[in-house]
Amino acid sequence: MARPQVSIHGCEDGALISRQLALPAIFKAPIRPDVVHFVHSNIAKNHRQAYAVSKEAGHQTSAESWGTGRAVARIPRVRGGGTHRAGQGAYGNMCRSGRMFAPTWLLVATWDVSVSGPRPPSKLSERSTHPTLCQET
Repeated sequence: MARPQVSIHGCEDGALISRQLALPAIFKAPIRPDVVHFVHSNIAKNHRQAYAVSKEAGHQTSAESWGTGRAVARIPRVRGGGTHRAGQGAYGNMCRSGRMFAPTWLLVATWDVSVSGPRPPSKLSERSTHPTLCQET
């Protein structure tokens, strides 16, 4: 079976050149759905927007628990006086301006994914490394 012909147009020394060459045998290979799925799913990951909270979020105040005996919850309370913030709960996930439960900064995520990577080889790629096997008779 003859391979399809490819037209090549170019210019050498100011003269227009047009040639016909046989399409390489590698282009007649079947499309591998697993490779197509791998490439498209990893390229889609490069459109994600990173999200996380600061590592210091919710721990930027000086606070200490008042202990028992004051008829208040044993949550750490902001120190000081003369401001509305003094005496308010701090650090806890149930407190206003406290840290969140299970902060997302613990996720050390790689947001950009490199698409090129090791994949199981196909028989066709092994054939393409041997030029004598690619030639059709």
